[in-house]
Amino acid sequence: MHLHLTSTDLDDQQHTVATALELGGRHLDVGQRPEDEHVVLADPAGYEFCVIEPGNAYLAGCGFLGELTCDGTREVGLFWSKVLGWPLVWDQDEETAIQSPRGGTKVAWAGPPVAPKREPNRQRFELIPAAGDRQAAVDGLISLGATRLDIGENGAVMLADPDGNEFRVR
Repeated sequence: MHLHLTSTDLDDQQHTVATALELGGRHLDVGQRPEDEHVVLADPAGYEFCVIEPGNAYLAGCGFLGELTCDGTREVGLFWSKVLGWPLVWDQDEETAIQSPRGGTKVAWAGPPVAPKREPNRQRFELIPAAGDRQAAVDGLISLGATRLDIGENGAVMLADPDGNEFRVR
């Protein structure tokens, strides 16, 4: 997963980059081209994030935290759309994105190839059922394509989405 932060203008983009660097971030080369206008950084723990150029139409109206971008297939984008009840706002070339009907941050999956999983996810979703019925929520998630993995601390149920990414229902 990585974050896409938006910018209102070039000064705003430069200010966000400078602030991130002051807080311990660093520039990261992931193969971006000289004509690319976004800035790729890593936080002190090494997590990648991008400061997107102003005027990006895809992230218009999303707010400062424009997008949470995940490694994943179209199938997992469709899964989370059903789980959260958020509509697809992008579905092209195996890439998907969802967004709350109320707007705000988009959650996106970049499509194949998906990097092989070598360890449990360091970042993952945690769900708290609105009705408070954890077992009913777990049963519903399994019916949508989740796989039960384990029972964790305090009875939280560990599940995996269709791509094998762990998440927890508390």
